[in-house]
Amino acid sequence: MLKRKIYDELVNWKRRSNGQTALLIDGARRVGKSYISELFAKQEYRSHIIIDFGNAPKDILDLFVYDSADLDLFFAKLAAFYSTVLYKRDSLIVFDEVQQFPRARQLIKYLVKDGRYDYLETGSLIRLKKNTEDIIIPSEEEHIEIFPLDFEEFLWALGDEATVPLIQRCFEEKKPLGQTLHRKIMNDFRQYMLVGGMPQAVTAYIGGKNFAAADEAKRRILKLYREDISKFAAGYEEKVYAVFDGIPGQLSKKEKKYKLASLDKDARFRTYEDSFIWLNEAMVVNTCYNSTDPNVGLALSADYSMQKCYMADTGLLVTHTFMNRSFTENELYRAILFDKLNINEGMLMENIVAQMLRRSGHKLYYYSRSDSANRENHMEIDFLITENKKISPVEVKSANYRKHSSLDKFRKKFSGKLGTSYILYTKDVMEKEGVWHLPLYMAMFL
Repeated sequence: MLKRKIYDELVNWKRRSNGQTALLIDGARRVGKSYISELFAKQEYRSHIIIDFGNAPKDILDLFVYDSADLDLFFAKLAAFYSTVLYKRDSLIVFDEVQQFPRARQLIKYLVKDGRYDYLETGSLIRLKKNTEDIIIPSEEEHIEIFPLDFEEFLWALGDEATVPLIQRCFEEKKPLGQTLHRKIMNDFRQYMLVGGMPQAVTAYIGGKNFAAADEAKRRILKLYREDISKFAAGYEEKVYAVFDGIPGQLSKKEKKYKLASLDKDARFRTYEDSFIWLNEAMVVNTCYNSTDPNVGLALSADYSMQKCYMADTGLLVTHTFMNRSFTENELYRAILFDKLNINEGMLMENIVAQMLRRSGHKLYYYSRSDSANRENHMEIDFLITENKKISPVEVKSANYRKHSSLDKFRKKFSGKLGTSYILYTKDVMEKEGVWHLPLYMAMFL
């Protein structure tokens, strides 16, 4: 059983809401929504009903159409169909994959007002206009996101609950962990980068440290994503496929801004804008926008036509990169793990940092400026975050961490707005010339 942090959020919602709101869990496909919902229902309620709208029978769908005006009859039929006794204020009804039947989501307003039971919804592709255009979104609905397992959850799956609290203490005190411990943690972190945080992949891996089994699970997930594109992006699916398939190639370049010319030399952003939006709203990618005039309100100067497109799970990025192979065997993963394969490690590291910052609640922004007339004005900062009303630049270095000309120029240009400057790299904690060098795994605390 995988231990997930979101479980505590569900418990807190139950106590705080006390039936006054429903809770919608939004996340990508196969990220663990149904699993955590069922676990929560079994452990926190006297009884529960899970309605899977992905394959719910017509009799159940008809309840929402014909019987919802009479809630006494509605609940009586629902309980009878699922052979479950419902207890006032001690039963949970789960609407699983509610985007498949938006009418049920709209009914939440009246079910919550009735007050008899608690309601939990799960949804993938829930933000797509196609799945909401014919309904009124209930104001009684709270919304939380679920992401792939983070590094701490991955370590929990490996049976390690002691390491991350120590990492956090060293981060807060800005103290090195020591080379022996740091090397061990970096080895675990590299495994995490390769396997990723999709529950099926993690479960397959921990069964015997089998990269091939994890890779097979990830291939099934990527196949599912492609099926979703064909189903829910009808009319422009070829453009979505093109953008999605181009992600590994774009991230492998030194400058990771998505260049549409690689898809079509005459391509314009407005032609592909809906494709980027679709992938972002499906939570398949983490989009990072260029903030052209960095300030505390980074969104105020965001240029949405200049974006970097990271995979939402770095493990999926690894598999996506090698999809042209019939399978990605253990030997290939070991070659990547021990840096024996000619792959741009920087793309994996930058992707995992994007993933960790997104999980910590940051919206993703970077800074890029080109000036052919004056090279001093040319700079590129991987990520920008806000800390205590200041802008903190974050650079990711897979090698050559001693050279950081863009960071130096950025610190000089925006000195009045500057917070802490960070370099995330593969070595232990170090401060040099006002820049904090932190191991990659500490990105979770930024």
